[in-house]
Amino acid sequence: MLNIGCHLSASKGYLHMAKEAVGIDANTFAFFTRNPRGGKAKDIDEKDVKDFLEFISEHNFAKLVAHAPYTLNACSDKPETREFALNTMRDDLMRMEYTPNQYYNFHPGSHVGQGAETGIELIIKQLNEVLTPDMTTTVLLETMAGKGSEIGRSFDELRAIIDGVTLNEKLGVCLDTCHVYDGGYDIVNDLDGVLDEFDRVIGLDRLKAMHMNDSKNPFESHKDRHEKIGEGTIGFETMKNIINHPKLQNIPIILETPNELDGYANEIKMLRNAYKK
Repeated sequence: MLNIGCHLSASKGYLHMAKEAVGIDANTFAFFTRNPRGGKAKDIDEKDVKDFLEFISEHNFAKLVAHAPYTLNACSDKPETREFALNTMRDDLMRMEYTPNQYYNFHPGSHVGQGAETGIELIIKQLNEVLTPDMTTTVLLETMAGKGSEIGRSFDELRAIIDGVTLNEKLGVCLDTCHVYDGGYDIVNDLDGVLDEFDRVIGLDRLKAMHMNDSKNPFESHKDRHEKIGEGTIGFETMKNIINHPKLQNIPIILETPNELDGYANEIKMLRNAYKK
């Protein structure tokens, strides 16, 4: 089954997002847990959540992919920034339990000159503080393009984080097509090879979700600029190969392309038409 959706605004609540998703033929979606630049999250409306859970059950939604704010940097060189990341993620994971068994995706962070090894140690420290045995949410590490001092530019860096976390059964990976291509993994000419490497280093059982984005930049540019599907350097043929790949079936695919709702609807239609059921 092709489980596909896009980022939606959470400003009008959970049920509104789910109805918007159905309106564009999506059966999953992503949303920010709070303002992408950080700050306090809205209070949970328990009736909205109840109605939402009933709605997505009736409409056979795949798992959703909540997204942490961009300002969350678990491996900053500033203690106050790390404290914000810790408190925000802890609060987000508590709130995620209102909608059990979903995904919570975050950018591992930037070490800002401390070195990748130190950055990885700090990320591990935070995850070991916030993950709990009874939580139902799976926390996803996102593959990154390697811009600046980003952690997660390689599968090996993500593996190092996973290996250091005590409750690593609570961890998975969200593969971003733009990020891995900009980061040096040639999904255009060697998709099978990239997936084999992912499986060897991390394990395909940890690949829980994808961000499907074309790229404005050439291969291995380390720049991370998303483009509409089929209008960038990755191209529509590769996206078609991804959605039809036997090793990538059923996982939630989230569009993060530069679009409004009608643009997302068009991309979803285009990809559903290209999917070989």
